[in-house]
Amino acid sequence: SLREGVPLTEYAVQQWMMQRITEAGLTAAHAPIVAVNGHAADPHYGPTPERNAAIKRGDFLLLDLWAKELEPDAVYADITWVGLCTDAVPQRYQHICDIVATGRDAALAYIEGEMAAGRLARGCDADDACRRVIEEAGYGDYILHRTGHSLGTDGHGNGANLDNLETNDTRQLMPGTAFTIEPGIYLPGDFGVRLEIDVYVHETGIEVTTLPLQHEIIPLLR
Repeated sequence: SLREGVPLTEYAVQQWMMQRITEAGLTAAHAPIVAVNGHAADPHYGPTPERNAAIKRGDFLLLDLWAKELEPDAVYADITWVGLCTDAVPQRYQHICDIVATGRDAALAYIEGEMAAGRLARGCDADDACRRVIEEAGYGDYILHRTGHSLGTDGHGNGANLDNLETNDTRQLMPGTAFTIEPGIYLPGDFGVRLEIDVYVHETGIEVTTLPLQHEIIPLLR
């Protein structure tokens, strides 16, 4: 639409995504998040018919979507990717993405290391491993939520969360459970980067079920 000059809004894209989810035979309790620019800096934002922005060339864009199969015991998948409505990505955007991706990967590495040593990682410690990277990069004040949450038949499950910020979740990441890793840096009124992946815990290790991992902001008009 942007290439063809067709007017586009956050709400229109959200509704298009919701239709695709339904057509794929999936269900979602809530519509996806489609957020441009300053809206992406608010992790609680979601477009509505009354409150949504136009999507224009040059805009930063965050997409967060979740869905599950229609089976009674189906577990949710939940992912977030970011892009720029341009043919190239300025360094100021990629710089933030690099930090967030490094934090995400630090949480993964911590959990993998614990399991390789025969231990189950605690949610709070995995959160610390991720947030430490962001804090050391100078963006600790721009972390607005925990690193991740449990996944289940509801989008937010009953297992351990990657959280030592909102709560001190000392529960272990148990085999047979799944969770998200979704760190974010949110720059008020400007933009926010959140990179969300899903992880399943096996008896002897973990599996990222939402590959590939995003490391670079996507130039959507390239």
